[in-house]
Amino acid sequence: MIITHTEIFRFSIPMHPFTIATGTMHFAQNIFIRIHTDENLYGVGECSAFPMIVGETQDTCLVMAKDFARIWKGKDPLDIEQRMDELHSYAAGNSTAKSAFDMALYDIAAKYAGKPLYTFLGGNPDKKMQTDLTIGIDSAVNMAGEAVKFKDDGVQIIKVKLGKDPADDIERIQQIREAIGYSVALRIDANQGWNLEQAGMALTSLAPYQIDFCEQPMRRYNDHLLPALKKISPILIMADESVFDHHDAERIIKSDGCDYVNIKFSKSSGIREAGKINDICAQNNIPCMIGCMMESRIALTAFAHFAAASENVRFYDMDTCLMGLKEDPVTGGIRFHDFYVELPHGIGIGADADDSFLSSQESFIV
Repeated sequence: MIITHTEIFRFSIPMHPFTIATGTMHFAQNIFIRIHTDENLYGVGECSAFPMIVGETQDTCLVMAKDFARIWKGKDPLDIEQRMDELHSYAAGNSTAKSAFDMALYDIAAKYAGKPLYTFLGGNPDKKMQTDLTIGIDSAVNMAGEAVKFKDDGVQIIKVKLGKDPADDIERIQQIREAIGYSVALRIDANQGWNLEQAGMALTSLAPYQIDFCEQPMRRYNDHLLPALKKISPILIMADESVFDHHDAERIIKSDGCDYVNIKFSKSSGIREAGKINDICAQNNIPCMIGCMMESRIALTAFAHFAAASENVRFYDMDTCLMGLKEDPVTGGIRFHDFYVELPHGIGIGADADDSFLSSQESFIV
């Protein structure tokens, strides 16, 4: 089997403005690809650029996608290790763009094997995966009101974006807890917004509000301070932006800088490296979460397949299609029932882009 050509689409999905500590997103800056082969099989891949975290934009992903497609043309898509090594040799970083290509190869491989991706990866389709639902940064009053709506809709786990002034962040959580009580689990995500002093103050003050964990309290360049923060924090620490690959995971874990790790394909460059991160974490008794940027249900479905095949993935943040995107340009894919993820059972990823939506998007064939 060889790759004959790759279709590349600018996959811009309108969304409600969503604010985190490092900026506001107004649309999902995604790309979508289909890698075609000479055996009438094609694989789909999607990535979502989040420039304030990963440093890539939709435009940079499109440029790199064209180069990646040229590198792979005429080559065997089933040799995933060699294909991904070629991309890593060609360009450092660019993990978001790479993740779409990695995803498409795994889709082809699972389709060629005649299996759903979770089976191809050795997973369990009956694994219970309940996603959280995220509240972006706003006034304390507005965030508490949003939390009440979530609770009324049956949400059992709420993730709250913080990372601004610690006093304001504490007020946000206080008002949310007063509004919804303690029957709903809360997680917080500072998205690198605090320094060490601010993080220590915020996490110590938030202890009474029963917070499951805090994602990425400080900037990645302050990773050397994570062990000191972990020692004083009454709230467990999850490394997110600090962990792009398995080398990062090993470094953070060896320093005793975290309790958990958040795996995202946009950081790891896809399934292959995500598996290595998860393996390092599992070997060191560090549970993982599968996280997302602003992907549609196409990529979210691939995330769910990976999570179903990874016993050490115990937390699930796969909510973008539930809270941010105004359109759902996807056929097939995961569904949600009471915020539990339901996997498709067809071969491969089991999700694709709607052709009518794609016809409105800028596209390229390489």
